[in-house]
Amino acid sequence: MKPGNYTILIVDDDQDYLFQLQAKVQNFGFKTITAEGQKEAEELIEKTKPDLAILDLMMENEDSGFILCYKMKKKYPDVPIIIATGVAAETGISFDINDENNRKWIKADRFLDKGIRSERLKEEIENLLLKNNS
Repeated sequence: MKPGNYTILIVDDDQDYLFQLQAKVQNFGFKTITAEGQKEAEELIEKTKPDLAILDLMMENEDSGFILCYKMKKKYPDVPIIIATGVAAETGISFDINDENNRKWIKADRFLDKGIRSERLKEEIENLLLKNNS
């Protein structure tokens, strides 16, 4: 797998976090495109199909990440999506995407808490891209 052949969309309304995540993903060797919110990301995906997306959950609205994830999966069902969020730390609410009821409405492939270690993030990205391209 050659990381440079893959483009990853990163969406987060926190500019500092967006910049840090973009730098990490680029250090792994992947190309990146970024958006600072749901609306900007929706405009981007009309023109561009990323190989993978990493979305924040709470942006313009508390459910922006879920809505964006749903729209992306409708347009590009084969694109893996990671939702990276601090919602569990902030609210105590956690989501189990392995739960059958949650899978019906949470269309993400992975749910990761913000602050994820670089090695784990790289591993998750590679696993999703390999699974998707095998």
